[in-house]
Amino acid sequence: MLRIGSYVKVADNTGALEAQIIGIYGGSATKSVSVGRVVRVTIKKARPDGSVKEHEMHRAVVVRVKKEYRRDDGTYIRFDDNAVVILDADTKFPKGTRIFGPVARELKAYGFDKITQLAPEVL
Repeated sequence: MLRIGSYVKVADNTGALEAQIIGIYGGSATKSVSVGRVVRVTIKKARPDGSVKEHEMHRAVVVRVKKEYRRDDGTYIRFDDNAVVILDADTKFPKGTRIFGPVARELKAYGFDKITQLAPEVL
């Protein structure tokens, strides 16, 4: 589970390396997020030749969380790190052209088909 203020890795090739969650879409009562939720992030570390720069704000979707969560079939899954993928301004498409590392298969159910297609492994 991620909260406002959490630092996360960026798992795409936009040039961003690390981001901080500064907002959660879906109402002010939402305190924590898991895989598949859209959040507002600010870029904290970025490569100088990337398409995104430090201190910019972007929409992103959570693709991996360290905290285990329960699937509908009763199994639990967890990842080694917390990671997001930066999205285009108004769509569910990723801003980058590559995704690094595995992503959860729940993303496909939430409508992020392009992210699951680009990912090297869907768990």
